[in-house]
Amino acid sequence: MIATTPPRILAIAGSDSSGGAGVQADIKTIAMLGGYAMTAITAVTAQNTRGVTGVETLEAGFVAAQVDACLSDIGADAVKIGMLGSPASARVVAERLDSFSGGIVFDPVMVATSGAVLADEETIAAFASLMDIATLVTPNLPELHALTEMPIGSVEEIGEAAARLAARHDTSVLAKGGHGDGARVMDILVAPGGEAMVFDDARLPGGHTHGTGCTLSSAIATMLGHGQALPHAVRLARQFVRAAIEQAPGFGGGNGPLGHQAVRALA
Repeated sequence: MIATTPPRILAIAGSDSSGGAGVQADIKTIAMLGGYAMTAITAVTAQNTRGVTGVETLEAGFVAAQVDACLSDIGADAVKIGMLGSPASARVVAERLDSFSGGIVFDPVMVATSGAVLADEETIAAFASLMDIATLVTPNLPELHALTEMPIGSVEEIGEAAARLAARHDTSVLAKGGHGDGARVMDILVAPGGEAMVFDDARLPGGHTHGTGCTLSSAIATMLGHGQALPHAVRLARQFVRAAIEQAPGFGGGNGPLGHQAVRALA
């Protein structure tokens, strides 16, 4: 049951000028799921449904100042981390959240849906410190391969790679299967001890999926903030994302945004 007092959710991510992904998707998701959204913006992008045309990264000290401003006053029940923009920002966020007692959901954003690179090799290397403190890491299949350098061609291989990542960083991993082939989407949740849970759904038609990763990670963080156990938080968040895809407004000439506003909050 959603609490009367909204959980406080801090989203640390980049800005998407077209509103489909990044902190804009985070804010919409958190609000629709009954949370109170705060943000620490790491970068500003010029992008739309067709792609990213520019990125301006904020200085790591200012990212830290935003995090400090939120946590020192309002506080937070859960944190979602998305695009970081630089290795310095990745390191400073890990430092600021090292003693954070709430849930931390880390979406290791490397490449935008349009194909634009959003994290260089040094930034990806700095992800390790964030995975070490995360409650959950949510890589898609290309990200899982980049983080483990393991094959991900089959369901068994995906599970093995997720288990390796979970054990290495003592965290849970949700390997997202949206980039896979076939008529069904299979996400695999693996605990640090190797226990696995599979979420299997029919693939939805249509190409309006811009911001699905941001939306999913924000939804999970919000559900953790509501006090849901991790497996149920993932289950509810996946339902929200699927409903938002089904309600996509069809905006733009490329991969359009989700219909966050058309989805009722989940209890």
